[in-house]
Amino acid sequence: MEYRKLGRTNLSVSSIGLGCVTFGREIGEEASFVVMDRALEVGITLFDTAEAYAKGGSETVVGRWLASRSVRDKIVLATKVSGVLTKDRVITSAEESLQRLQTDVIDLFQVHHFDAKTPLNETLEGLDTLVKAGKVRYVGCSNYAAWQLCKALWQQDVHTWARFESVQPNYNLVTRGIEDELLPLCADQEVGVISYSPLGAGFLTGKYRQGGLLPEGTRFDVIPGHQNIYFHDEKFRIMEGLRTLSDESGMSMIRLALAWVIGRPGITSVLVGARSIDHIEQAFEAEATKLSSELLQRLGSL
Repeated sequence: MEYRKLGRTNLSVSSIGLGCVTFGREIGEEASFVVMDRALEVGITLFDTAEAYAKGGSETVVGRWLASRSVRDKIVLATKVSGVLTKDRVITSAEESLQRLQTDVIDLFQVHHFDAKTPLNETLEGLDTLVKAGKVRYVGCSNYAAWQLCKALWQQDVHTWARFESVQPNYNLVTRGIEDELLPLCADQEVGVISYSPLGAGFLTGKYRQGGLLPEGTRFDVIPGHQNIYFHDEKFRIMEGLRTLSDESGMSMIRLALAWVIGRPGITSVLVGARSIDHIEQAFEAEATKLSSELLQRLGSL
């Protein structure tokens, strides 16, 4: 496991992070505890959750685990605020998250989405208030376009507010829009990149076929909205190309897709959602996989 500095902070995060979206939604507390125990055991230190995950259920499960294991000082704890991002809402959300997480401070507090209805300055001032109060160490954003992040960084600099130290985008072999503007901006401004959905919510595992029936109980069946993101001709073509490379190399589609994104330049940490320890193991094994330059080139050119 590699450990990398997050933005300009003094936080060091593992190259693989644990996405806690499944806790309280797809798996119960007992299974979640097993996953978190194993993640910490193999060296994962970044635990990322959000108030929106299971309507606070994920944070509650993580908080109970932290309290029962007494390992708060061993992880970088990240969560998110969503919805209308007024100053009061941002502050209230953080305070409620602190209670559910059973902790005195959140290491990384992120806005889940850009809120076009609320003046950006109001959101940023709320975040700064939390940092000054000692309730939050650092702040970040999720699902921001490059222009939105750039605008926020400028406003934070002008007002000497706590700056966004990280951004959390969707990034995988079939969703690569961040390469054009967001990654160069983050490199220039020293903003950490915590990417999520390295397997495209399961799209890149090979279980889906264009025009085929949806396997019952899969994420695309449970959350149909994912189909709007991934079920397109071009993305199916890329996925089938990955399947071909998997057959040729003898490595699973999952290992190839994970190894590719974990090794991408400019990515600080890759969040992996897990419903069992097997998902932790496959990410750990993928990171240790050394892909040849030829295979990396062919994956990248899909």
